[in-house]
Amino acid sequence: MRLLYEKSISYRGYLIIPFRFVTASRFCSEPLYSYILLSELGHEGHLHRAENPGGLCTYSPEGVVAIAQEYLVTHLPIDSSYSRTNPKTDYFKNRYAYRDNLIIIFEMGGKYFYDHYPPDNLHNIAAPKIFTSEQDCIDWIKDGMDRIHVDQKVQR
Repeated sequence: MRLLYEKSISYRGYLIIPFRFVTASRFCSEPLYSYILLSELGHEGHLHRAENPGGLCTYSPEGVVAIAQEYLVTHLPIDSSYSRTNPKTDYFKNRYAYRDNLIIIFEMGGKYFYDHYPPDNLHNIAAPKIFTSEQDCIDWIKDGMDRIHVDQKVQR
């Protein structure tokens, strides 16, 4: 399963991440999409890393995002949009998909941190490192991922 981070949408304190659930069967040749939720509160979030809690799928990533949004509206209290860094900001605002990985950069007290999720699961693999700017953080992550990519090509 590859999580489609580039199609993700931030909504009510969660990142809705679509993925291709089924690619084809003898009954239908169109792919079905499902979703996983990532909570900005981490493990404290009620639906952190929940896979399709509503149980509905559809034929497009955009359609499954709409399904997830409806689920969040009907099943979460209004105050669930709390942000761990600042209630007025979107924790997922500065997110990037790079080499199919999800990178979320956030600022706290003038220092920058990041979360890093690989393309196939929602387990944070970020190094415990502090940066002085968002760009320094992005450059450091890209350099590391590019180095790994080159090393993997050489080993093949």
